Amino acid sequence: METSLFQSFTIIIGIAALFSYVNHKFFKLPMTIGLMILSLIFAGVLVIIGKLNKDVLTQTCEVVTTLDFRLLLMDIMLSFLLFAGALHVNAKSLRKERTSVLTFATVSVLISTFLVGFLSQWILDLVGFSVPLTYCLLFGALISPTDPIAVLAILKSSNAPKSLETKISGESLFNDGVGVVVFLSILMVHENGFANFEIGETLQLLAEEALGGIAFGAVLGYVGYFILKSIEDAPRIEVLITIAITTGGYGLSSILHVSGPLAMVVAGLVIGNKLIAVKDASESSNQVSEFWEMLDEILNAVLFVLIGLEIIALPENINYILSGLILIPIVLIARFISVAAPIGLMKRDSIQKSKTVAMLTWGGLRGGISIALALSLPSSEFRDLVILITYTIVVFSILFQGLSIGWLTKKLKLHT
Repeated sequence: METSLFQSFTIIIGIAALFSYVNHKFFKLPMTIGLMILSLIFAGVLVIIGKLNKDVLTQTCEVVTTLDFRLLLMDIMLSFLLFAGALHVNAKSLRKERTSVLTFATVSVLISTFLVGFLSQWILDLVGFSVPLTYCLLFGALISPTDPIAVLAILKSSNAPKSLETKISGESLFNDGVGVVVFLSILMVHENGFANFEIGETLQLLAEEALGGIAFGAVLGYVGYFILKSIEDAPRIEVLITIAITTGGYGLSSILHVSGPLAMVVAGLVIGNKLIAVKDASESSNQVSEFWEMLDEILNAVLFVLIGLEIIALPENINYILSGLILIPIVLIARFISVAAPIGLMKRDSIQKSKTVAMLTWGGLRGGISIALALSLPSSEFRDLVILITYTIVVFSILFQGLSIGWLTKKLKLHT
C-alpha cells in the first residue's frame, strides 16, 4: 500500500515524540543527539529485520522517501529553524564579534571548500575512486559550512563562554547562505565546464544572493517589528504575523533571487533584539518568544529523527562508508586551517588563539543542510559515493563532536 505524505509525516512525528520521551526519561542526552542515536539504532534494527522480511524495509523506505528530506528541510523547515535560532541571538554580542563572524562565514568557507575539494580528490583516487575535481569541489562546498541547526541546538548545553558561543553560532547562521551560493557557483562550473566559467558572474551572484538577502531580511525585520509593536495586546496575531514573515519572506526571496536563509537570519535578529530581548518586553512579546522556542524544539526533533532514519533510504556500500571515515580527518584539518589562518592575523594572546581555534574546529558541526545539498547533486556515477561520505561525516560530527563539546570546553578551561 502506497504511503501518503500525511501518513509519513504523522509516523515521523510519532517516532520523534516517543524517542523524545525515552531520551528524557532514561538517556538524558542533549535532545538532538539522543534522538539521532535512537533513530540510528531503530534504523539499524529495521535493516536487520528487512533482511528477513523485505516488505518491512520497503515500507519503511517509503515513509522516509515520501517526505523528501531535501525538499522538507531546504524549502519548508529551514526558514522556521533559522528565524527561530536568530530570534534569540544577542545582536550586541554579535556586533562585537562581527569581524570574526563575517570572516569565518566567507573566507573560511572558501578556504575549506577548496582544501576539502583538492584533498578529497587525492584521497579518493588513492582508494580507487577517480572522482572529477568539480564533483570533489561540490563536496567541499556542501560539507564546509557549519550547520546552524546542529550548532545552536548543541551549544545550549555546552556552557561555553558567551564570546565564543557568539562566534560559533553567528558563523553558523551566516555561512549557511554563503555556502549555498558557493555550492551553486561550483555547480554551474561542473555543468558548463571551466571554459565557460566567469569570475565576474560568480562574484555578482554572490553579491546579489548574500547582500540582497541581508538587505531584504533587514526590511522584513523592521517592517515586522513596527507592525508587531503596534499590536502588543494581541499575542496570537503577533505569532501569526511572525509566521507570515517567515513563510512569505522565504518564498519571496526566491522570486527576488536573494538568499532566503540570510534573509531569515537578519529578520530574526532584528525582531528578536528590537522586540523580545529588551528590558521592557511585553507579555505578548514573551509569548511570541515562547512559541518560537517550542516550534524550534519540535522541528529539531523531527529533523534529527529524519537524519537518523535517512540511512535506511541510502545505498548500501561499505566501501563508500569507509571512504567517509577516511575523509573525516581531512574535513577537520581543512576546518582547522580555515579558522586558524584568519585568527592568526588577529591581535590576540597566542594561548587564547590556540584555544579558540581548537574550539571552533571541533565545534564546527555539520548537519542536515549538508545532507540536503548532497541529495541535490546532479546524477553521476559518483553521486551515491558523495552522499554516503557526507552522511558518514555528518553522523560523526553530531554524535562525537557534539557529545564532546562540553568536555572540550572544560578541558580548555573555557567554561563560564
